[in-house]
Amino acid sequence: MEPIIRVQQDDFDTAAEIRALTAGNPDIGAVVAFTGLCRDESNTLSALELEHYPGMAEKEMRRVAIEAGGRWPLTGAVAIHRYGRIAPGENIVLVLAASRHRQAAFDGAAYIMDFLKSRAPFWKREIRKDGSAGEWVDARSSDEDALNRWKAAD
Repeated sequence: MEPIIRVQQDDFDTAAEIRALTAGNPDIGAVVAFTGLCRDESNTLSALELEHYPGMAEKEMRRVAIEAGGRWPLTGAVAIHRYGRIAPGENIVLVLAASRHRQAAFDGAAYIMDFLKSRAPFWKREIRKDGSAGEWVDARSSDEDALNRWKAAD
């Protein structure tokens, strides 16, 4: 399985990505999609400014997707991560995992997303509604907990 990996400023179309992933492959019985959105928990956020390490971000995304394909019988995977200024409600990340059966697709998608959230070289900075630059967003302890469940499964 060769995953489709993209880091881009432009938005993505989830339905179009699923169609492209499944086109010409009648063995696919399940596609699990995860879409991460920019959220404003305190109604003070104008946008997030996402930065990445070009080349390294794609390499890490590919590594994780291939690793997922080695753990589960995935027939395809897509990981798209946006960068630049992203407003609340807009898409940030898309992970698709395809397999003959649903459980492998669920597990593959969760694994890819958990590792991307904590290990891929992306950084988020808040831009507040008052125009001031907010804090850099740190990984949450729940993100590390999600990663640890996969390590424990090994």
